[in-house]
Amino acid sequence: MTGKKVYIGNLYLRVTKDQIRQLFSQFGQVNYIEYVPGSGFAYVEMATEEEAERARIALNGIEFLDRVIRVK
Repeated sequence: MTGKKVYIGNLYLRVTKDQIRQLFSQFGQVNYIEYVPGSGFAYVEMATEEEAERARIALNGIEFLDRVIRVK
C-alpha cells in the first residue's frame, strides 16, 4: 500500500482503536483508523506519507500485545 495509509496484520483480536492510535502516534498524527474488532487487521491513515513510512519501518515485525505484527 502506498501513501499515507498502512496495513497492520496479525493484531491481537481484542486490541482497541485507542491502543492502535497510541502505538502509531509515536510517529506522527493519526488521521483515521479502520478496524473491525476481532478481525486481526486494521488500516491506519497518517497525516503524511513520511510519517506512514516511518511507522511502517519501525513497527513491522515488532511484538505488540504478545503478537508479532506486520505493517505494510
